[in-house]
Amino acid sequence: MKKKVVLAFSGGLDTSFCCIYLAQDRGLEVHSVIVNTGGFSDEELEEIEKRAYALGVASHAVVDETTNYYDSCIKYLVFGNVLKNATYPLSVSAERVSQATAIANYVKKIGADYVAHGSTGAGNDQVRFDMIFNIIIPNVEIITPIRDLKLSREAEIEYLSNHGVHYSAEKARYSINKGLWGTSVGGKETLTSNETLPEEAWPTQVSVTTPRKLTLTFTKGELVAIDGETFEPVRAIQKLQAIAQPYGIGRDIHVGDTIIGIKGRVGFEAAAPMVIIKAHHTLEKHTLTKWQLSWKEQLSSFYGNWLHEGQFHDPIMRNIEAFLTDTQKTVSGNVFVELLPYRFNIIGIESEHDLMSNKFGSYGEMNNAWSGEDVKGFSKIFGNQVMIWHKVNSHED
Repeated sequence: MKKKVVLAFSGGLDTSFCCIYLAQDRGLEVHSVIVNTGGFSDEELEEIEKRAYALGVASHAVVDETTNYYDSCIKYLVFGNVLKNATYPLSVSAERVSQATAIANYVKKIGADYVAHGSTGAGNDQVRFDMIFNIIIPNVEIITPIRDLKLSREAEIEYLSNHGVHYSAEKARYSINKGLWGTSVGGKETLTSNETLPEEAWPTQVSVTTPRKLTLTFTKGELVAIDGETFEPVRAIQKLQAIAQPYGIGRDIHVGDTIIGIKGRVGFEAAAPMVIIKAHHTLEKHTLTKWQLSWKEQLSSFYGNWLHEGQFHDPIMRNIEAFLTDTQKTVSGNVFVELLPYRFNIIGIESEHDLMSNKFGSYGEMNNAWSGEDVKGFSKIFGNQVMIWHKVNSHED
């Protein structure tokens, strides 16, 4: 009997190459699996399944991780207002962790001898997949044809052509990865430091220019309604994405440090994630205290960086998630947003937990909770130790 290999399959160039190579050159029984994290329609999944079988796989499976992806990961990225390098909502980083975990569990389910993925030797995904497989299925050998053979995209296209599979070089110009938390776009321009993606490279073209105002409703940190219409959080993200993406909102190019120590650039469009994070953060600034916000910022930065590097299964992540969840008890209310071509504005919020209440005073005008004499005394005490330091050390001046 042939040995089984589970192939993480997307239907793109790299994994199409892997299908034929693993079956024909390695003599393995290939079982392809695609993990849907909210980026595929039913029609797209059907086309990918047809492609897998046309490439000769023994079986093909779809694992829908969308809800679990939100519950186990995206929710905490919102709670933490996580933007890598103050720019990137970790669209692919978070998705890969969820996909790798689901694939590892599928390997265990069907009892495969090997697991394979189509990552190259230059990016983050190879580390994320390898590390998570080593954590969850440490006794299963990992095969990485593209990385091991050091193949160019042109070489892959030629190999497929020699095996009767046509793959358009034009189609291969841009690598696009779509998921619930955004779409990444890679191409020759992102391999440079001075070029940007052309308009036609963006998966969603700008088709709406009329300004629109929205009311986003959060309950304990989760988006649950848009303009009064309630949704489960996953559906709320999808609904907001459908509204905001045609404006061209959330487009940017992220420059970051890869896990393997080189700089990298990737384009992304993530309208819903960017609007949600900025709206949520504004609501938090009204409803949390100074030190809640300060510690959240520090822990969220660590959480986002550690997730980006694939370390989702480190128990410290569960500890931070517990903290982030606890901070969301009062993060409920409405956030008012205006959508415009290529940008959006956060207008303001309303919440019963708003700490900016005129019952206690108005900033820069008057207060109701203390007197001027109270402030005089407080100011002396608050700076007392620094005043003593300067007196003790004044001889050094």
